[in-house]
Amino acid sequence: MSADQTSSSLPGAFWRWIAVAIAVILFDQITKHAIEASFAYGEQLPVIPGFFNLTLAYNPGAAFSFLADAGGWQRHFFTVLALAVSAWIVFMLRRHHGEARLSLALSLIMGGALGNVIDRILLGHVIDFIHVYYRDWNYPAFNLADSAICVGAALMVWDSFRSKSATEKQA
Repeated sequence: MSADQTSSSLPGAFWRWIAVAIAVILFDQITKHAIEASFAYGEQLPVIPGFFNLTLAYNPGAAFSFLADAGGWQRHFFTVLALAVSAWIVFMLRRHHGEARLSLALSLIMGGALGNVIDRILLGHVIDFIHVYYRDWNYPAFNLADSAICVGAALMVWDSFRSKSATEKQA
């Protein structure tokens, strides 16, 4: 796309993928605020006893509380990283908007990344509330944005294998 083309000249498929990312952000933020309004910090509500609780947790780090105790710089680092990745994703969506699986993956990742950025900017931490466990094993609490990022990443891996096998068939 040339620099003189406007955003109104972008195909509808591009805007549909942006809408998917926005839907992820909205759903993520709505659920986080609902949990925060309904739970005290650390409070748990068993949904499937012995396996799944809703709980209110705060994560100042990244996935799995990575760098949670790093002293505060990580908030800015992960915010800048998510914004840079989101800019790259917009670029990729402009180029690949017709590739449904890849575009869905990118949209989910961008929506999840920006959902968590909103928390970092406004709160200084990310709200987590999904707690999966079994006996003494506990998976770190997470949220819908994290889920969207993981599903998007899995779709990207799947897409890379599907694309590779299609290329091999053509050869």
